[in-house]
Amino acid sequence: MKLENVNSPKDIKKASVQELEALAEEVRAVILRQVSEHGGHLSSSLGTVELAIALHYVYDTPDDILIWDVGHQAYAHKLLTGRYKKFSTMRQRGGISGFPKRSESVYDSFGVGHASTSISAGLGFAVARDFKQKNNKVVAIIGDGSMTGGMVFEALNNSRQTKKSFTIILNDNKMSISPSVGAFSKYLSKLSVKHNSSLEEFGKFLRSIPEHVGGKIRDIMESGKLAFENIANPGQFFRDLSIRYFGPFDGHNIQELIEAFNDIKELPEVCLIHILTQKGKGYDLATTNPTKWHGSDPFHIEDGSVIVEKPHPTLTSIFGKTLLTLAKQNKKIIGISAAMLDGCGLNFLTEDPETANRIFDVGIAEEHAVTFAAGLACEGFTPVVAIYSTFLQRAYDQIIHDVALQNLPVVFILDRAGLVGSDGPTHHGALDLSYLRTIPNMIIMAPSDENEMRNMIYTATQYKEGPTAVRYPRAVTYTNDIRTEFSALPIGKFRTVSKGSKVLLIGVGFLLSKCLDAAGVLEKKGIKPTIIDARFVKPLDIESYKELFKEHQIVATVEDNSITGGFGSAIAEILAETKHSPRLVRIGLPDTFVEQGEIEELRDDLGLSGMAIAQKILTLL
Repeated sequence: MKLENVNSPKDIKKASVQELEALAEEVRAVILRQVSEHGGHLSSSLGTVELAIALHYVYDTPDDILIWDVGHQAYAHKLLTGRYKKFSTMRQRGGISGFPKRSESVYDSFGVGHASTSISAGLGFAVARDFKQKNNKVVAIIGDGSMTGGMVFEALNNSRQTKKSFTIILNDNKMSISPSVGAFSKYLSKLSVKHNSSLEEFGKFLRSIPEHVGGKIRDIMESGKLAFENIANPGQFFRDLSIRYFGPFDGHNIQELIEAFNDIKELPEVCLIHILTQKGKGYDLATTNPTKWHGSDPFHIEDGSVIVEKPHPTLTSIFGKTLLTLAKQNKKIIGISAAMLDGCGLNFLTEDPETANRIFDVGIAEEHAVTFAAGLACEGFTPVVAIYSTFLQRAYDQIIHDVALQNLPVVFILDRAGLVGSDGPTHHGALDLSYLRTIPNMIIMAPSDENEMRNMIYTATQYKEGPTAVRYPRAVTYTNDIRTEFSALPIGKFRTVSKGSKVLLIGVGFLLSKCLDAAGVLEKKGIKPTIIDARFVKPLDIESYKELFKEHQIVATVEDNSITGGFGSAIAEILAETKHSPRLVRIGLPDTFVEQGEIEELRDDLGLSGMAIAQKILTLL
């Protein structure tokens, strides 16, 4: 059986286990080749190949519903559901998504990209099925890392609402993006150890029965293996929630998975199947360092070296090194991560013995991270919560009620603000200026270069009057000339880059560079604009802005946030309160979900290039 001939899961239904095992190796090779050429999520998808095959072999998809939590482990699922020919386009502009996406395939039952949502969504599907009086199966596949999210426990507590079958598959690879943390991770590890020890003893007992005495007895007992596993490993936590626990099973043994799924799928209750997998299976470099290979740039398969070396450090590493320096100077600084230590740069502090005990990875629990930080701030510490812009959305209520309402000095570091590229709409940080700007007491900063970024982090950790946020994009630095000294910035004050007339260009964050590009085009037309580095999105120096408005005919704001509620909206609010009314042009991300693609390609498409900005100005003039 060749993967190129698999146009739907029906094509694998009659295959032998040996053929499915060969198919698994081909699927793994295709995933490895694709990610090596274009980047993507490697180790998680390599670890779920046999699982995806067994699921589609046993269940009748798309009538039976599979929901992959997060979705970055669903590459094999995509290959088995008619997308082999398009697989080479994955995560590229105009290609298929790197995550399950409802508009892409009927086999993608639920769109994902953030963690800990599958059980809640699956429960919704199961209850809807019950109301419709249908008999299809609903399966949620969730990793042990995602099980640390609070939504999971809310859903488990509510799971008895379904009156028919609902299956949860716990994919336990002892690894999220950062190593799984907390009590639940330890609980799963104990289950795994107990399971392996029990099965070893059981196997010894079966082998001790003489063939001439107990051949038939042994056959009966072998057939009772599933029941024995559940006696040896009762999964008391789940049973207390009225959830039947089965496992753990070998997640790379297709025969074992098929038997387990067939035995369990008809049970008229909520069941949890615990399977053990290895992240990165089939590629030694990924199995030995699954964190590094969670998300990968294009690389050479032979030695794992990246194809295009980054010429400068990333902004993430600049943040990490900056916070390390500040944390050594200020013992009150405490770093907090939501399962993204490396992704957000806090690994620099974990690797230094002087600061390692002041870093807390709370797991995929953004809401808890924020309120945990609030408690620390109440006791005089300076908590620094480093989270991707798109993930901080999940803790909006906690930012408002637990931090801002109490005016606590929590520092929010928003990595991946603006467009992030090939991860697409679930990961673009397109809304943070809008959702943070509405919160009283919040100070929002956006650096235009790496040295300003360092100063803003310093300013935030020094500020004791309330919460602060520093947001920056997914990018490498523009220079290696990183200054070592720090300077506190005056709160709310912008910086004048150059003075001109008629046209006022206000750049937010690293998009100031696009204003400079636009100015170059305009100056060739005899127009010298005034260029402002906004620095602050909130608060704004309203009186100074009003003075600028008196002197210019056109005001253009340029930001990598949605134009709905972003910095441009803040300037519009000032203009609404002044008698001076220059023409306002808000340039930013559209009020739509932007698709995947290279960041500069997307910016060009959305009119965020220097040339496009200049053309808008010239048209108005």
